[in-house]
Amino acid sequence: MAAAQSHGTIAVVTSVVIVGGGPGGYEAALVGAQLGGQVTLIDRDGIGGASVLTDCVPSKTLIATAELMSDIKGSGELGLRFGPDGDQNSRTAVRVDLGAVNQRVLGLARQQSDDIAERLRREGVEIVVGSGRLDGPDRVLASTADGERSFDADVVLVSTGAHPRVLPDAQPDGERILNWTQLYELSELPEKLIVIGSGVTGAEFASAYDALGAEVVLVSSRDHVLPGEDTDAAQVLEGVFGRRGMQVMARSRAAAVSRDGDQVRVALTDGREVVGSHCLLAVGSIPNTDDLGLQTAGVATDDRGFVTVDKVSRTTARGVYAAGDCTGVLMLASVAAMQGRIAMWHSLGDAVGPLDLASVSSNVFTAPEIATVGVSQQQVDAGESTALSVMLPLRGNPRAKMQGIRDGFVKLFCLPVTGIIVGGVVVAPKASELIFPISVAVAQRITVDQLAQDFTVYPSLSGSISETARRMHGHDQLRRT
Repeated sequence: MAAAQSHGTIAVVTSVVIVGGGPGGYEAALVGAQLGGQVTLIDRDGIGGASVLTDCVPSKTLIATAELMSDIKGSGELGLRFGPDGDQNSRTAVRVDLGAVNQRVLGLARQQSDDIAERLRREGVEIVVGSGRLDGPDRVLASTADGERSFDADVVLVSTGAHPRVLPDAQPDGERILNWTQLYELSELPEKLIVIGSGVTGAEFASAYDALGAEVVLVSSRDHVLPGEDTDAAQVLEGVFGRRGMQVMARSRAAAVSRDGDQVRVALTDGREVVGSHCLLAVGSIPNTDDLGLQTAGVATDDRGFVTVDKVSRTTARGVYAAGDCTGVLMLASVAAMQGRIAMWHSLGDAVGPLDLASVSSNVFTAPEIATVGVSQQQVDAGESTALSVMLPLRGNPRAKMQGIRDGFVKLFCLPVTGIIVGGVVVAPKASELIFPISVAVAQRITVDQLAQDFTVYPSLSGSISETARRMHGHDQLRRT
């Protein structure tokens, strides 16, 4: 620990070195500085990491444009007409300038990164541009443009993120065969985009590019899209995809992707071939844990390379913590940030509670969006939870009727006898906003009867949340007082 002179006494300052500037890293740096630590943040690719520069911020900015296009496509029944002939075809009524869209996407990402970096500097965090690696559990080396620097550390946090996985016979070229970090270099809308992978990333980009006007083929190795999400929600989304003309190829696995001039050819394992103008690989992530000196420092990783951590972000090496996608713990920016904060609270002696994934809300930014929190339908079906559930379609909601919304629902899970809410699903436009009251209910252990008695605005989509709770009231497995 470093010593500092203060009013004739010696104050002990904890030296904190963070490797990686994504949400786990920069949020940890802010907390570390707030608690009086001497914080150094080593980052190679830009403050904010993939979340800000190539993932969450860019993709959701792109999706914001796609949402407007979706609204335009569905505006005919609301009485809107385009052009002298009332053409409702968005391909002719409204044209997407993808170059301008992506210019805005990348500009916002850079601005967000710069804003975070400026705040870190204001808080006294030293930012070192370079690649960091551990030289034992209490020393970090940084390779910079000016040579190698060494930092002694009382506390080390590894927050190096992850990168897109590729297939052995499907290598991105940055032009026609792309991973999700390369999409923002496109200046023209793909004529026919083949998306390989129907998880969250694949579904989001398939939904966005379909709304923007591209022909989209979604190749899914599973029975349906979003295999990790609520089955009812996935079925709604797949129905929407089909109605909009998207081709979803279920139980189809890509074997290879090759380029043939201005075309790409996707060979499937069953011998079929899909031809398009572009191909997006969305087949998972690999942790950035190679060449970090983890083994030398005594930091254990699992068989996939993810850093092993406990509920307060500790690794197997004393004084070394880890946060974010490199740990493989529910790979969300919000979770990464919380892991980083918890690491600093714990290491610097502040009050701290363990990471609680039961109250984490997440969202799939498709059209419609799918938001979830707490207990899932899969857990109930597998017998891992005894929760009761009620699902209420949105098509009966008056605000939904006014806005022309037909797809979606609210689902609540509660414990038998007590009626305590333990989970929920919302499928709707802006479900990411509507899930918040359910998240609060889960975190605060609110019962369905309590939620049912709270006021909502009439008319509103949120009214369906309280209505779902009221429908729970009559369940014969809930205690009555």
